[in-house]
Amino acid sequence: MVDSVAHPVADHEGPTDEGRRDFLYLATGAVGGAGVVAIAWPLIDQLNPAADALALASIEYDLTKVALGQEVTIAWRKQPVFIRHRTQAEIDAAVRDDHAPMKDPATDASRVKPGHAQWLIVSASCTHLGCVPTFKGGEYNGWLCPCHGSMYDTSARIRKGPAPKNLYLVPYEFLSPTKVKIG
Repeated sequence: MVDSVAHPVADHEGPTDEGRRDFLYLATGAVGGAGVVAIAWPLIDQLNPAADALALASIEYDLTKVALGQEVTIAWRKQPVFIRHRTQAEIDAAVRDDHAPMKDPATDASRVKPGHAQWLIVSASCTHLGCVPTFKGGEYNGWLCPCHGSMYDTSARIRKGPAPKNLYLVPYEFLSPTKVKIG
């Protein structure tokens, strides 16, 4: 004989099951988020500069190594930089030409630190194609780029040739009368 008494069906959607489901959703999301971070972190971290690049971010140079009328070429951030100890005649020539026609006008005073006019510190890459100019070349007794004939004066301002800009100034500060920090 068949039992005609109806049996109540168990309701599995009770409050305890809802709480468990919410917990599982949150736990799954947290584990998934941690997985994304674990995968993304090495990819993001590799974009940081290498230790050797950070070490070259700034350098100090002893200016007593540069005699009056001479220059040295040093490497900063794997790029050449001229440190020129200018004579009074070179400074006077640069100041005299402050208002001469130029492609990239700049005064000599704007290219040196106040009180340190004898020191000119510029990037040693021609602004045309990046060649390294040589000193005492051309019509202006400054730098001459051997590649295409760009001529710079004693303040490293472009005066003639295809280069569009003056030799770039690099960031520097004097730590003492005989020491400079570049970068």
